Amino acid sequence: MANERRMILPNEGEVVLRGSFGVVGKVSGEETGGAYSMVEHPLEPRVLAGPPHTHENEDEVSFVIEGEVGVMVGEEEFVAGPGAYVIKPRGVPHAFWNAGPERARILEIISPAGFERYFEDLAEVLSSTPPGGPPDLGRISGVAARYSLTFHMERVPELMERHGVELR
Repeated sequence: MANERRMILPNEGEVVLRGSFGVVGKVSGEETGGAYSMVEHPLEPRVLAGPPHTHENEDEVSFVIEGEVGVMVGEEEFVAGPGAYVIKPRGVPHAFWNAGPERARILEIISPAGFERYFEDLAEVLSSTPPGGPPDLGRISGVAARYSLTFHMERVPELMERHGVELR
């Protein structure tokens, strides 16, 4: 393993995305020889952070650090609290949202590594969006395609209505 670090302090990491759905890089694939990467997601209350999507190449495990995180994996839905692990295998549609009234945080372990760069590419697209304007969905789709990520946006309205969350 290429990583020489043996500890990551709570405030360490590269902030890749800010806002209601944040991304903080904790461990990159370069540090692990491509075995895995880790990102932290701070989530504001009532935000649909990850609309339903399917990864072709990665498995993910989410560890809930704080708050209540709603999760859809396949056809199953549940709320995970602090200390819970959520397993999201490749090829299975999944989504997650902040299910509570307080801020939530999850640590996402992604294997194999590489998908952490998706967030960097997404941040580039979002940063070029005019203030108050909608993001360029065509560019976002192009970024998703490069990472073999398929969105299932037809499921967003039902999740938003059922769980009282917004996609921001």
